[in-house]
Parts: sequence; structure tokens; C-alpha cells
Amino acid sequence: MTTERYTRGAARLAEVDGEAGENVIRALQDVAPDLARYVIEYPFGDIYSRPGLDLKQRQLATISMLGALGTATPQLKVHINAALNVGLTRAEIVEVFLQLSVYAGFPAAINAVMAAKEVFDTRPETA
Repeated sequence: MTTERYTRGAARLAEVDGEAGENVIRALQDVAPDLARYVIEYPFGDIYSRPGLDLKQRQLATISMLGALGTATPQLKVHINAALNVGLTRAEIVEVFLQLSVYAGFPAAINAVMAAKEVFDTRPETA
């Protein structure tokens, strides 16, 4: 049964993450379908659908946190793509990771920039 929360989350996931988000959900379906549903319902159906921050601000926060973690490169790449999808520029994304160097250290910043480079290399430059 599809709930309103799931429907709202699926729409927001498609808007933010596009194909990359769909790939994550598809990969989880075989192994952990409940986790796939939770990803749609909670982060995207609840949190990303809240008022208070626009999608650019949410992605700015998300890539900052994932970059600072230093242990979530696959998720960071998905959200760098999402940041570009919602209108952040390459320069803004790199600037976030420069800021990250002050608080999370150079290794985290370098790893985040290298993840961004991999994403940038797969997309046509628009900004």
C-alpha cells in the first residue's frame, strides 16, 4: 500500500536526486526493501519536504555533512549530483569543501573535492 508520505517522498527524491536516487532505491530493493522504503519516506517524504529551507540550502547542508564524515563517499557523490540538480554551481560546491577544510580537516576536504571532480567529470558543465 502506497501512503501519502511515500508518494510525497518518491516525488521529492526524483526532483532532488533524479536517476542517481532511483539507482540507490533499485539497488536496495533486492536486499533491503524496507530500507528502500524508509529512505523514500523519512528523508524525502518528511525532512526534504519540510518548509524552512529550500532544496539548495538542504543540499548545501547535506554535502557539508557527508564531506565532513569522510566515510560516505558514495552518498556524497549522489548528493553532489543532487546539489547540481537543484541549482548549486560547481564553484559553490567547491567553496563548501574549502570551508570544510577548516572544521573537518584537509583530508576530508581533499576527499570531498575528489568526489566532486568525479561527479563533475560525468556531467556537462553548466556553471
